[in-house]
Amino acid sequence: MKQVAILGYHKIGHPPDKGWDTWYYIPSDVFLEQLQFLSSNGWQVIDSKTMLDGMSEPAILPERSAVLTFDDGYRSMREVAVPLLAEFGYPSILFVPTAFVGGLNEFDAGDEPDEPICDWDDLRALAASGVAIQSHGVSHRRFSELDPNELEREIRESKSSLESQIGGTVELFSFPYGDHGLTPSATSEKLRRAGYRAACLYGGGVQLLPAEQPYGLVRIAMGPDTDLNSELAAKEEGK
Repeated sequence: MKQVAILGYHKIGHPPDKGWDTWYYIPSDVFLEQLQFLSSNGWQVIDSKTMLDGMSEPAILPERSAVLTFDDGYRSMREVAVPLLAEFGYPSILFVPTAFVGGLNEFDAGDEPDEPICDWDDLRALAASGVAIQSHGVSHRRFSELDPNELEREIRESKSSLESQIGGTVELFSFPYGDHGLTPSATSEKLRRAGYRAACLYGGGVQLLPAEQPYGLVRIAMGPDTDLNSELAAKEEGK
């Protein structure tokens, strides 16, 4: 059995001029330090396909593997994060709520500053640069608040929109707010039938592979004060 550190990010950079700072913003210099930590300590950042294949075949994975995921599709991904990722040659995964493409993060109204979400041209450019564009649903609503038909729409329509606009195959889902519904087993079955191979929660530490619950993968919640040394040392001790 192996373990993979799936890191869950949101915003890289600073708040807009009329905004305010929150835990979900990671300054670019702090983000750079986190990437440097992975590089200097022998962590190999793997892409989405390698992670998905490794869920059933852990032997193909490197000894120390990490996955970089970003929720919500913020434009800072293209403007700030990707240039820094490129310095290390690191692949990444961007989870996008399709109803907000080209708009603002209205789902965070009052809690987070207004931030632009990538438009379709941004997302196509990111995909061309090696970022895997994957699903974060349609409306960024909590799954526990949805009826079965709404849940089905979130799963299928988001996948269809991303595949038709960007190309490629959408096989990963990230639950908004880490909420996988009132009946996770039913949600998992809907995801499986729609063609997803795995889905991510938010928080929970490192992920064991092979995954007993591929539609409930845990991630390390990343903020400006997240101590990667401590988080990943705990992983090493758990071997």
